[in-house]
Amino acid sequence: MPDVNFNLNWDAAGEHLYETGVRRGVLYVQNSQGEYPKGVVWNGITGVTEKPTGAEANAKYADDIKYLNLYSLEEFEATLKAYTFPDEFYECDGTAAYTEGMYIGQQERKSFGLCYRTAIGNEIDGEKHGYKIHIVYGAKASPSERDYATINDSPEAIEFSWEIKTVPVDVPGFKPTATVVIDTTKFDAEKITALEQVLYGTAATTGANPTPAVEARLPLPAEIKDILTSNG
Repeated sequence: MPDVNFNLNWDAAGEHLYETGVRRGVLYVQNSQGEYPKGVVWNGITGVTEKPTGAEANAKYADDIKYLNLYSLEEFEATLKAYTFPDEFYECDGTAAYTEGMYIGQQERKSFGLCYRTAIGNEIDGEKHGYKIHIVYGAKASPSERDYATINDSPEAIEFSWEIKTVPVDVPGFKPTATVVIDTTKFDAEKITALEQVLYGTAATTGANPTPAVEARLPLPAEIKDILTSNG
């Protein structure tokens, strides 16, 4: 066959993309106003398995033929695994502090938000190509199984696991959502830095013009859009 110059180009340099890892976990306990005002570091996250559910077809028939499909509402669920969790997560896991250092279970579970990062790699830059910021809103954790075992010649750390269900938040002009993903390769570094200063907070500075520390917090989708698209 003669050579043809196609408009589509497969396997172009730098486009062998993949996604891997999970890091920079942050927990945001939701307050009574539905806000996520204070983020805390969540070390030891080993995995997040995202499990959207719903969006199932319900076939409708008329005139002896398939007329249309109506789809059920899609919901976001996940399995979160970690070797440890911050003290702030106790109240999200149905545990309350009865007194300092003493905890009681089977209590009310608070809703929370979650933020974590995955790496975007390619065949040229490897995992330094970029990353995605994943955000989850309105999450509640179900009771988790904890398997305590004796220490032996092949010791293993206990891995905690929680099943998470969510309640979506409003997104102007779109259906409500419980998840937001930001692909940092699509934005200028200054925009991502501005967003991360909100998500992770900023430390106090000293010198001629000192500034106070600012707590990490979880903005809602509309504010995230404004940060990423502002001209300032």
